[in-house]
Amino acid sequence: MTEERILSQLARELSLRPDQVRNAVALLDEGNTIPFIARYRKEVTGEMKEDQLRALAERLAYLRNLAARKAEVIRLVAEQGKLTPEWQARVEAAATLAEVEDLYRPFRPKRRTRATVAREKGLEPLADLLLNPPPGTGTPEELAAAFVDPDKGVADVAAALAGARDILAERIADDAEVRKLARDLTAREGVLVSKATGGGERAEEFEMYVDYREPVAKVPPHRVLALNRGERLEALRVTIEAPVERILEGIRERWLRRPGAGSGDPFAAQVEAALVDAYKRLIAPAIEREVRSLLTERAEEQAIRVFGENLRHLLLQPPVRGYTVMGIDPGYRTGCKVAVVDETGRLLDTATVYITAASPEKVAAGEETLVQLARRHGVGLVAIGNGTASRETEQVVARILPRMGEGVRYLIVNEAGASVYSASPLAGAELPHLDVSLRGAVSIARRVLDPLAELVKIEPRHIGVGQYQHDVDQKRLAEQLAAVVESVVNAVGVDLNTASPSLLQYVAGLKPGVARAIVAYREQVGRFTSRQELLKVPGLGEKTFVQCAGFLRVSGGENPLDNTAVHPESYHVADAILKAVGATRADLVQGVTPALRLALGRVDPERVARELGVGVPTVRDILAALQKPGRDPRDELPPPLFRTDVLELKDLRPGMELMGTVRNVVDFGAFVDIGVHCDGLVHVSELSHRYVRHPSEVVAVGDVVRVRVLAVDERRQRIRLTMKL
Repeated sequence: MTEERILSQLARELSLRPDQVRNAVALLDEGNTIPFIARYRKEVTGEMKEDQLRALAERLAYLRNLAARKAEVIRLVAEQGKLTPEWQARVEAAATLAEVEDLYRPFRPKRRTRATVAREKGLEPLADLLLNPPPGTGTPEELAAAFVDPDKGVADVAAALAGARDILAERIADDAEVRKLARDLTAREGVLVSKATGGGERAEEFEMYVDYREPVAKVPPHRVLALNRGERLEALRVTIEAPVERILEGIRERWLRRPGAGSGDPFAAQVEAALVDAYKRLIAPAIEREVRSLLTERAEEQAIRVFGENLRHLLLQPPVRGYTVMGIDPGYRTGCKVAVVDETGRLLDTATVYITAASPEKVAAGEETLVQLARRHGVGLVAIGNGTASRETEQVVARILPRMGEGVRYLIVNEAGASVYSASPLAGAELPHLDVSLRGAVSIARRVLDPLAELVKIEPRHIGVGQYQHDVDQKRLAEQLAAVVESVVNAVGVDLNTASPSLLQYVAGLKPGVARAIVAYREQVGRFTSRQELLKVPGLGEKTFVQCAGFLRVSGGENPLDNTAVHPESYHVADAILKAVGATRADLVQGVTPALRLALGRVDPERVARELGVGVPTVRDILAALQKPGRDPRDELPPPLFRTDVLELKDLRPGMELMGTVRNVVDFGAFVDIGVHCDGLVHVSELSHRYVRHPSEVVAVGDVVRVRVLAVDERRQRIRLTMKL
């Protein structure tokens, strides 16, 4: 497949113009990052969105890999002297790697098989005769008699025929069309079946799958992953019931089309036995593995997509500014770890209190410690991790809030990954004098002040906002989640003078080493006063500067445009626009006045683009940036839900309406924190009065929603909710 054909195919598959694809691929091949292309090369790509560019890059890699594999197998077959124009044409027309491998299968070097042994015994001519006996030939047994040779290990006629059938079975199994037929029919008409093994780990988790059947074509992704987990834990035995007779009939049509081969034909009976053996022994097990693998691959892609979407919304949670925050990492035996941080995230104080599963004296002492810490540092908000002992900790905090100070409130924070961060080298470098157990409390507190800045310090897969994230391809998961973090970081922008290396490394064009070099330069020289100063950082050259500069912000620096999303390469355009409305860069320093904002809003982007010889999309983006310099898109989202009271599970009654926070979105619904120990489930069918294909159409992680209680199961700690109010 030539590069031109690949570009044409990409345009067709992704519904893009050929020039968009060609230009985008050229930019990618030059080493430009996707966030940079999406934000600052809109004219070149026809305003392709970031998700379109990522889909293009991924599909481009696949098609180039497919083309390389085609060239490789054609070369290998040519070296064997077996290449034909017809076979080469079929390979070049193949649309997937699976098709290419099916076509290459007959030529691939094989391990020693029953057919290999039969060929060594000289039985291949007999196999040919069974398949196409000459007119007037007697019986298969008569033909086979000529191949009996005890010296070669062919003791009798039966052994000769068995060997010939083995050769035919392998030929049939290697037939690309047969494998495609079996694969398609199994995927389309097969039934996925699971049975309980009667043992295994956590067997009770898989009660609904102890005697389960569902058409392969209809199994939803989350059930595929649940079945895989049950099988891995040896609680379930999972198989596929294929439409065997339909598949065998298809094989017969292909391999028993010899004229005159009727039901009483003894040669047809030999071929029939070979093809049944080929399917049951060689094809069926491999096809079942392939179809299971395909189901798993699709399920994993869906799980990764859902996890990525949840992670995006979690990272985009608005910062809670202006509070001194007390973070509490709940615990039982080892106590609750407490950390107080100021509004910039600077650590002020720490403590360990025993307020859960402790004696009344210890609880009273712990409560007093919390009250004194809050008063001493002017705490306005308490952040409680949602892990073990969260419920008991919440009850204590709610009880003592009035003593902590006027207006103090609390919220529950998803603490996933806090323990991973605590034990990491990064946490050791940031909080070197703090015990590992206390670092988690610091992380919980800082997550409230700036979720993005804190969560980027944790490997994305450890942030528990997905479904079956530990059951999917971890390399693929890591790649996709890293792309989500990169996308969010660059959409929000990063303060060059406060960002940690963990945050900087996700900025377009910045590698971890360069991110560390930026922080080292800042610590040695002092605050950056301009974006241009980045070029003084060791290892950061002009090419990297072009990629990253637009996403980095310098507040209070020499140039107010450095605190906007305007790229340095377009400063002259911004100056021209400001001049046209009677303003200068200095007018941005004290904040854009309503009059200036109104004037900028009246500017005609198309006219400016014509006059300055730049693209209309660039002018539009610059106008938006000038109207809101220093803008953080997260500030436009609703704030998290603060609480001052606490509910018990036994307090819930069907019909109660409550406000809650969406903690997780999965294929079958959304889990909502309504202030009790366990999150309630809003099934996908209860999210809206209209039909909902996937919960993400209606809710996202972090959304504050109103729900009504449908049912409460105290024994199983389950709550059913509805948003159909």
